Amino acid sequence: MTEPMPVTSVWLTCQQPSRDQRRGRYVPESSSHPGKMLPNLAAHAIRAYTALGDLVFDPMCGSGTTLVEAMHLGREGIGIDIEPRFTALAEANVALAASQGAAGTGRVVTGDATRLLDLVPASTVGRAGLVLTSPPYGRGTHGLVRATSTGVRKRDHLYGDRESGNLAYAGWSRLLDGFAEILAASYQLLRPGGTVVITCRPVRRQRDDFVDLPGELLAVATSVGLVPVERCAAMLAAVRDGQIVHRASMFGLMAVRRARAEGVPVHLVAHEDVWVLRHP
Repeated sequence: MTEPMPVTSVWLTCQQPSRDQRRGRYVPESSSHPGKMLPNLAAHAIRAYTALGDLVFDPMCGSGTTLVEAMHLGREGIGIDIEPRFTALAEANVALAASQGAAGTGRVVTGDATRLLDLVPASTVGRAGLVLTSPPYGRGTHGLVRATSTGVRKRDHLYGDRESGNLAYAGWSRLLDGFAEILAASYQLLRPGGTVVITCRPVRRQRDDFVDLPGELLAVATSVGLVPVERCAAMLAAVRDGQIVHRASMFGLMAVRRARAEGVPVHLVAHEDVWVLRHP
Protein backbone atom coordinates (compact mmCIF):
# COMPACT_ATOMS: atom_id res chain seq x y z
CA MET A 1 0.00 0.00 0.00
CA THR A 2 1.38 3.40 -0.99
CA GLU A 3 1.92 5.90 1.84
CA PRO A 4 -0.10 9.15 1.45
CA MET A 5 1.95 12.15 0.35
CA PRO A 6 2.42 14.87 2.97
CA VAL A 7 0.32 18.01 2.57
CA THR A 8 2.27 21.02 1.25
CA SER A 9 1.85 24.70 2.06
CA VAL A 10 3.72 28.02 2.16
CA TRP A 11 4.30 29.96 5.38
CA LEU A 12 4.69 33.73 4.89
CA THR A 13 7.10 34.01 7.80
CA CYS A 14 9.44 36.79 6.70
CA GLN A 15 7.21 39.66 5.71
CA GLN A 16 9.22 41.78 8.16
CA PRO A 17 13.03 41.75 8.30
CA SER A 18 14.33 39.44 11.01
CA ARG A 19 15.79 42.36 12.97
CA ASP A 20 12.29 43.90 13.17
CA GLN A 21 10.85 40.59 14.34
CA ARG A 22 13.35 40.58 17.24
CA ARG A 23 13.50 44.28 18.10
CA GLY A 24 12.37 44.88 21.70
CA ARG A 25 11.41 41.22 22.11
CA TYR A 26 14.94 39.82 22.45
CA VAL A 27 18.03 41.18 24.16
CA PRO A 28 20.39 42.90 21.67
CA GLU A 29 23.15 40.34 22.32
CA SER A 30 20.96 37.69 20.64
CA SER A 31 22.46 38.80 17.32
CA SER A 32 25.67 36.97 18.29
CA HIS A 33 24.06 33.56 17.72
CA PRO A 34 25.09 32.33 14.25
CA GLY A 35 21.94 30.39 13.30
CA LYS A 36 18.83 31.97 14.78
CA MET A 37 15.34 30.71 13.96
CA LEU A 38 12.94 33.38 12.72
CA PRO A 39 10.57 34.42 15.53
CA ASN A 40 7.60 34.56 13.12
CA LEU A 41 8.37 31.04 11.91
CA ALA A 42 8.47 29.72 15.47
CA ALA A 43 5.28 31.57 16.41
CA HIS A 44 3.45 30.22 13.35
CA ALA A 45 4.37 26.63 14.18
CA ILE A 46 3.41 27.03 17.84
CA ARG A 47 0.03 28.56 16.98
CA ALA A 48 -0.69 25.91 14.36
CA TYR A 49 0.20 22.79 16.32
CA THR A 50 -0.38 23.56 20.02
CA ALA A 51 -2.99 25.03 22.36
CA LEU A 52 -2.80 27.26 25.43
CA GLY A 53 -0.82 25.61 28.23
CA ASP A 54 0.86 23.01 26.00
CA LEU A 55 4.51 22.07 26.46
CA VAL A 56 6.83 23.14 23.61
CA PHE A 57 10.34 21.67 23.55
CA ASP A 58 13.46 22.65 21.59
CA PRO A 59 16.46 20.32 22.02
CA MET A 60 18.84 22.80 20.33
CA CYS A 61 17.34 26.07 21.50
CA GLY A 62 20.24 28.44 20.79
CA SER A 63 19.31 31.94 21.92
CA GLY A 64 15.83 30.79 22.93
CA THR A 65 13.55 31.82 20.06
CA THR A 66 11.25 28.82 20.47
CA LEU A 67 10.93 29.43 24.21
CA VAL A 68 10.23 33.16 23.91
CA GLU A 69 7.53 32.71 21.27
CA ALA A 70 5.97 29.86 23.27
CA MET A 71 5.86 32.08 26.36
CA HIS A 72 4.21 34.98 24.53
CA LEU A 73 1.59 32.53 23.23
CA GLY A 74 0.78 31.16 26.69
CA ARG A 75 2.65 27.87 26.35
CA GLU A 76 5.31 26.23 28.52
CA GLY A 77 8.72 26.21 26.86
CA ILE A 78 11.74 24.05 27.66
CA GLY A 79 14.99 24.22 25.73
CA ILE A 80 18.44 22.63 25.79
CA ASP A 81 21.68 23.89 24.27
CA ILE A 82 25.21 22.58 24.60
CA GLU A 83 26.85 26.04 24.53
CA PRO A 84 26.77 27.87 27.90
CA ARG A 85 27.10 31.28 26.24
CA PHE A 86 23.97 30.60 24.21
CA THR A 87 21.96 29.24 27.14
CA ALA A 88 22.90 32.44 28.98
CA LEU A 89 21.40 34.37 26.04
CA ALA A 90 18.31 32.17 26.10
CA GLU A 91 17.88 32.75 29.83
CA ALA A 92 18.15 36.51 29.27
CA ASN A 93 15.50 36.33 26.55
CA VAL A 94 13.22 34.20 28.73
CA ALA A 95 13.61 36.74 31.54
CA LEU A 96 12.79 39.58 29.14
CA ALA A 97 9.64 37.79 27.96
CA ALA A 98 8.54 37.27 31.56
CA SER A 99 9.16 40.96 32.34
CA GLN A 100 6.97 41.89 29.38
CA GLY A 101 4.04 39.94 30.80
CA ALA A 102 4.26 36.77 28.68
CA ALA A 103 1.58 34.38 29.90
CA GLY A 104 3.68 31.24 29.51
CA THR A 105 6.82 29.98 31.21
CA GLY A 106 10.30 29.17 29.94
CA ARG A 107 13.12 26.98 31.19
CA VAL A 108 16.63 26.64 29.76
CA VAL A 109 19.03 23.73 30.37
CA THR A 110 22.72 23.56 29.44
CA GLY A 111 23.76 20.14 28.20
CA ASP A 112 24.16 17.68 25.34
CA ALA A 113 20.74 17.07 23.76
CA THR A 114 21.78 13.57 22.65
CA ARG A 115 21.30 12.75 26.36
CA LEU A 116 18.25 14.93 26.85
CA LEU A 117 16.28 12.40 28.92
CA ASP A 118 18.92 12.83 31.64
CA LEU A 119 18.53 16.63 31.49
CA VAL A 120 14.79 17.37 31.47
CA PRO A 121 12.35 16.77 34.35
CA ALA A 122 10.83 13.28 34.36
CA SER A 123 7.41 14.94 34.41
CA THR A 124 7.90 16.10 30.81
CA VAL A 125 8.05 12.55 29.39
CA GLY A 126 4.96 11.84 27.29
CA ARG A 127 3.63 15.38 27.72
CA ALA A 128 5.09 17.61 24.98
CA GLY A 129 2.67 18.83 22.36
CA LEU A 130 5.38 20.13 20.04
CA VAL A 131 9.09 19.63 19.43
CA LEU A 132 10.32 22.53 17.31
CA THR A 133 13.96 22.77 16.26
CA SER A 134 16.54 23.32 13.56
CA PRO A 135 19.89 21.54 13.24
CA PRO A 136 23.19 23.43 13.14
CA TYR A 137 24.66 24.11 9.70
CA GLY A 138 28.33 24.16 10.63
CA ARG A 139 29.91 27.02 8.69
CA GLY A 140 26.70 27.62 6.72
CA THR A 141 25.39 30.16 9.22
CA HIS A 142 24.04 33.68 9.01
CA GLY A 143 26.42 35.94 10.91
CA LEU A 144 26.80 39.70 10.61
CA VAL A 145 29.05 41.89 8.48
CA ARG A 146 31.12 44.90 9.49
CA ALA A 147 33.00 47.37 7.30
CA THR A 148 36.62 47.99 8.35
CA SER A 149 39.50 50.05 6.98
CA THR A 150 40.81 46.91 5.25
CA GLY A 151 37.52 45.66 3.83
CA VAL A 152 34.40 43.89 4.98
CA ARG A 153 34.57 41.27 7.71
CA LYS A 154 32.07 38.70 8.91
CA ARG A 155 31.41 38.17 12.62
CA ASP A 156 29.17 36.08 14.87
CA HIS A 157 29.07 33.36 12.23
CA LEU A 158 30.64 30.49 14.20
CA TYR A 159 29.39 28.30 17.01
CA GLY A 160 31.45 27.80 20.16
CA ASP A 161 34.40 25.61 21.07
CA ARG A 162 35.06 22.77 18.61
CA GLU A 163 35.78 20.53 21.59
CA SER A 164 32.38 21.19 23.19
CA GLY A 165 30.64 18.35 21.35
CA ASN A 166 28.54 20.77 19.28
CA LEU A 167 27.17 18.85 16.28
CA ALA A 168 27.97 21.87 14.08
CA TYR A 169 31.60 20.68 14.05
CA ALA A 170 30.97 16.94 13.92
CA GLY A 171 30.76 16.38 10.16
CA TRP A 172 27.61 15.41 8.29
CA SER A 173 27.58 11.74 9.22
CA ARG A 174 27.91 12.48 12.94
CA LEU A 175 25.43 15.35 12.65
CA LEU A 176 22.80 12.98 11.26
CA ASP A 177 23.59 10.28 13.83
CA GLY A 178 23.39 12.83 16.65
CA PHE A 179 20.14 14.25 15.30
CA ALA A 180 18.72 10.72 15.22
CA GLU A 181 19.61 10.30 18.90
CA ILE A 182 17.97 13.62 19.71
CA LEU A 183 14.78 12.79 17.81
CA ALA A 184 14.58 9.31 19.35
CA ALA A 185 14.71 10.85 22.83
CA SER A 186 12.34 13.67 21.83
CA TYR A 187 9.89 11.01 20.63
CA GLN A 188 9.60 9.89 24.24
CA LEU A 189 8.77 13.41 25.38
CA LEU A 190 5.89 13.68 22.91
CA ARG A 191 2.34 12.86 23.89
CA PRO A 192 0.47 10.54 21.50
CA GLY A 193 -0.40 12.59 18.43
CA GLY A 194 2.22 15.21 19.34
CA THR A 195 4.00 17.10 16.57
CA VAL A 196 7.62 17.55 15.52
CA VAL A 197 8.53 20.54 13.32
CA ILE A 198 12.01 20.60 11.79
CA THR A 199 13.24 23.61 9.81
CA CYS A 200 16.24 23.24 7.52
CA ARG A 201 17.55 23.91 4.04
CA PRO A 202 19.84 22.21 1.51
CA VAL A 203 23.52 22.98 1.99
CA ARG A 204 26.24 23.46 -0.61
CA ARG A 205 29.55 22.52 1.02
CA GLN A 206 31.75 22.87 -2.04
CA ARG A 207 31.30 23.77 -5.69
CA ASP A 208 29.96 20.34 -6.66
CA ASP A 209 28.84 19.05 -3.26
CA PHE A 210 25.16 19.79 -2.69
CA VAL A 211 23.66 18.14 0.43
CA ASP A 212 19.90 17.46 0.49
CA LEU A 213 19.72 18.10 4.23
CA PRO A 214 15.88 18.18 4.32
CA GLY A 215 15.76 14.75 2.69
CA GLU A 216 18.43 13.38 5.02
CA LEU A 217 16.59 14.70 8.09
CA LEU A 218 13.30 13.24 6.90
CA ALA A 219 14.94 9.81 6.66
CA VAL A 220 16.31 10.24 10.19
CA ALA A 221 12.91 11.32 11.57
CA THR A 222 11.00 8.43 10.01
CA SER A 223 13.63 5.96 11.25
CA VAL A 224 12.69 6.76 14.86
CA GLY A 225 8.97 6.26 14.21
CA LEU A 226 7.74 9.76 13.34
CA VAL A 227 5.16 10.02 10.54
CA PRO A 228 5.43 12.90 8.01
CA VAL A 229 2.18 14.82 7.52
CA GLU A 230 3.26 18.12 5.92
CA ARG A 231 6.15 19.56 3.95
CA CYS A 232 6.09 23.35 3.95
CA ALA A 233 8.12 26.25 2.60
CA ALA A 234 8.70 28.96 5.20
CA MET A 235 9.54 32.13 3.31
CA LEU A 236 12.82 33.92 4.02
CA ALA A 237 11.78 36.64 1.60
CA ALA A 238 8.99 39.19 1.42
CA VAL A 239 6.16 38.86 -1.10
CA ARG A 240 5.15 42.22 -2.58
CA ASP A 241 2.65 42.60 -5.43
CA GLY A 242 3.16 38.99 -6.42
CA GLN A 243 6.96 39.32 -6.51
CA ILE A 244 9.54 37.81 -4.15
CA VAL A 245 11.82 40.40 -2.54
CA HIS A 246 14.89 38.60 -1.21
CA ARG A 247 16.56 39.39 2.11
CA ALA A 248 19.91 37.82 1.25
CA SER A 249 23.08 39.22 2.81
CA MET A 250 25.86 40.77 0.80
CA PHE A 251 27.87 37.55 1.30
CA GLY A 252 24.97 35.51 -0.06
CA LEU A 253 24.69 37.70 -3.15
CA MET A 254 28.44 37.58 -3.75
CA ALA A 255 28.53 33.79 -3.44
CA VAL A 256 25.70 33.34 -5.96
CA ARG A 257 27.23 35.77 -8.45
CA ARG A 258 30.65 34.11 -8.16
CA ALA A 259 29.17 30.62 -8.63
CA ARG A 260 27.15 31.69 -11.66
CA ALA A 261 30.22 33.28 -13.20
CA GLU A 262 31.90 29.86 -12.83
CA GLY A 263 28.98 28.11 -14.52
CA VAL A 264 27.31 26.70 -11.40
CA PRO A 265 23.50 27.34 -11.57
CA VAL A 266 23.13 28.54 -7.97
CA HIS A 267 20.07 30.49 -6.79
CA LEU A 268 19.48 32.68 -3.75
CA VAL A 269 17.84 30.82 -0.88
CA ALA A 270 14.35 32.27 -0.39
CA HIS A 271 12.80 29.72 1.97
CA GLU A 272 13.41 27.15 4.67
CA ASP A 273 12.12 23.61 4.23
CA VAL A 274 9.79 22.64 7.07
CA TRP A 275 8.96 19.04 7.91
CA VAL A 276 5.90 18.46 10.09
CA LEU A 277 5.75 14.96 11.59
CA ARG A 278 3.52 13.28 14.15
CA HIS A 279 3.91 10.82 16.97
CA PRO A 280 1.53 8.06 15.85
